[in-house]
Amino acid sequence: MPESIIREADWKNALFAYVSSVNEAGLRGDDDFLSKVKDPAHRRRLSARLSESLRREAERGIRVSRSEVRTRIERRFGGGKDVAVDVSMHVVRTCEQRGISWQEERVERERIRFVFAAGRWEIDTAEPLAGEGMRRVHAPVPEDDPEELFERRDAMPSVPLIHVGPQRGNRSKVYAGGGPDGAYGYDPYRRGIPYRRAEAVAYAERWWNEMNPAYEGFEVNCTNYVSQCLFAGQAPMNYTGKRESGWWYKGRLNGREWWSFSWAVADGLQRFLSLPRGYGLRAEAVDSPDWLQLGDVICYDWDGYGRFGHNTIVTAFAPDGTPLVNANTVSSRHRYWDYRDSYAWTGKTRYRFFHIADEF
Repeated sequence: MPESIIREADWKNALFAYVSSVNEAGLRGDDDFLSKVKDPAHRRRLSARLSESLRREAERGIRVSRSEVRTRIERRFGGGKDVAVDVSMHVVRTCEQRGISWQEERVERERIRFVFAAGRWEIDTAEPLAGEGMRRVHAPVPEDDPEELFERRDAMPSVPLIHVGPQRGNRSKVYAGGGPDGAYGYDPYRRGIPYRRAEAVAYAERWWNEMNPAYEGFEVNCTNYVSQCLFAGQAPMNYTGKRESGWWYKGRLNGREWWSFSWAVADGLQRFLSLPRGYGLRAEAVDSPDWLQLGDVICYDWDGYGRFGHNTIVTAFAPDGTPLVNANTVSSRHRYWDYRDSYAWTGKTRYRFFHIADEF
């Protein structure tokens, strides 16, 4: 077929046919819809995720009554008979349990390559872009970088995806307190600050699918987002000036990152919440998600090796009382807490459930 009549609209039709088949598979609970996905590696990923989701829904008595996907093309590469695109897919599902429904949302990003052969466009390959199990994707850090003092740091968001650091005139929106002892929201002499769970949840709802321009934004943003939510709930920063200690954020100053590992690294926050302390941001590890409240935190160790790679915050509850969570990286709202519908989930996945103290 002459190059001149290869129409761009045709590969877009192939894209929407793919999105529709994946959506129908999830809605109908039918793996046969995935037979249209020609990339075998991606079909296996989709099939495994669908299988775990269906198992969870059967166990918990959940029914998906409606599902829609809003697709947006973010970037295009190539041309002619070989086109690749980055797309975002905003999935909105209506779930029902015990006769009560709620909406679950998430925004997934994929890179999809189309090829024109035998007179038609087909998807050659498809793969997730950022995901909850994403490892460090940035350039290697020099050997003398002091950040290397922090072990298990392969998920450290060392280079922001978007520079949205606070301007000097906006810092009052991020930091509370004042003076040398009260800088950046932490006053070591103040006690009895209540954790405002409703405010933490309101912040999580406002920014679940959008970067707050008062903060840096990262490609791996889950912990940065959860830390912001905790701070919005009046959790006081513990500013030490040392990245490996405390829980604090100052933004990017003179080209350098000024935040603690616990603020932005999944395993760093998990460790910080695990340590006992008499003041400041504190938490109690509990044995079951059933013991969590709004504004509490769940940490995810995908491979069961003790390396926690993702964090979420509890923002609602399913009708049976189990938590629904919000998160970033894969922006998620009111998602079922166990994440068995994530590409990162494995049969070895382990969780830590943290009940944030009612007073700091």
